[in-house]
Amino acid sequence: MSSDNVHRIEMDGRQFILIGTAHVSRESVEEVKEIIETEKPDTVCVELCKSRYQSITDTDKWKNTDIIKIIKEGKALLLLANLLLSSYQNKMADKFGIKPGQEMIQGITSAREVDATLCLADRDIQVTMRRLWRSIGLWGKLKLFFQFMLSLMVNEELSEDEIEKMKTQDMLSAALDEMSHSFPQLKSILIDERDRYLAQKIKTAPGDKVVAVLGAGHIPGIKEEIGGDDHNLSVLTEVKPASRVSRIIAWSIPIVIIAVIASTFSVDRATGIEQITSWVLWNGSLGVLGASLALAHPLAILTAFVAAPISSLSPLLAAGWFAGLTEALIRKPSVKDFESLSTDIYTIKGFWYNKVTHILLVVVFANLGSTVGTIIGGADVIRKFINTFFA
Repeated sequence: MSSDNVHRIEMDGRQFILIGTAHVSRESVEEVKEIIETEKPDTVCVELCKSRYQSITDTDKWKNTDIIKIIKEGKALLLLANLLLSSYQNKMADKFGIKPGQEMIQGITSAREVDATLCLADRDIQVTMRRLWRSIGLWGKLKLFFQFMLSLMVNEELSEDEIEKMKTQDMLSAALDEMSHSFPQLKSILIDERDRYLAQKIKTAPGDKVVAVLGAGHIPGIKEEIGGDDHNLSVLTEVKPASRVSRIIAWSIPIVIIAVIASTFSVDRATGIEQITSWVLWNGSLGVLGASLALAHPLAILTAFVAAPISSLSPLLAAGWFAGLTEALIRKPSVKDFESLSTDIYTIKGFWYNKVTHILLVVVFANLGSTVGTIIGGADVIRKFINTFFA
């Protein structure tokens, strides 16, 4: 079968057939089916990772999500970012009247029919997001979060050129490309690293004939990488912990605040009490404001007020975690909430009223409020210290 979407590579006595799929084209599904049935490859590689594969094949995946465990592990913001990414994918798919991943599903089905080995060739989306997370600061995280939230509220019309561009990308790549435009420094993580990872997985797939089902946007990068040097997958999937410098800074801030208050208290007890009051009120009130903006339960709002001044003195704690856990215990998500998650994340209203995403929003907004409170409260504490000792 001859097609501009099919690319054949002969290397070391092996044949690699790369199918560049266009998700907005029904023809892509048929093309994937026809090529696999005709070629009968030893292995079929699909541009999916284990978690994306499970989301396609396991309809009960969301029902089994332990939201409390996610909050305790500090992964609420990461999960929310992934849900926002999924929302963007669904929004784009709806514009074209398609279901995301149809050609990948066909690749899986056809691989089973010809008894070929199935290879999940993409890097785990969680790894990609965590590597991204480590590469941007607080402002970058906030910018990314609000950009996706804005995408839920804006229903812009795509130009003809933009529609044509979408025809050469899968929905995940389109979303990641959109992110790379806003954060050019992240293109290496979002696009280039995945091309190298995919190329290495395809190259090391078993058998003499390998068919790979890929978003067409990845084809140029993979063709360039597959004939080059091998890539270490462990390096490409490594998520480095926070640097020593950042850990030192994280611990230095609360130590300085405590030391400043203690020093002031030893000289001027009244001013020391004012510092403590300022710290508590700024942290607590802005933590409350964040939780309130997320429409948290009154007890979760109260929890944010109590937890914010204390958690701000430890890099290991966060006010949003406590507010989110309280929200989760009081308004525990039902099976229905998990079942409707895929459609609720499509709109801003759904995001706010689905109990799963609502809890995540309580965590994020309470943390955001507490962070701002730490900055303002800390500045006021230092101002009072300077006035006491140097005025």
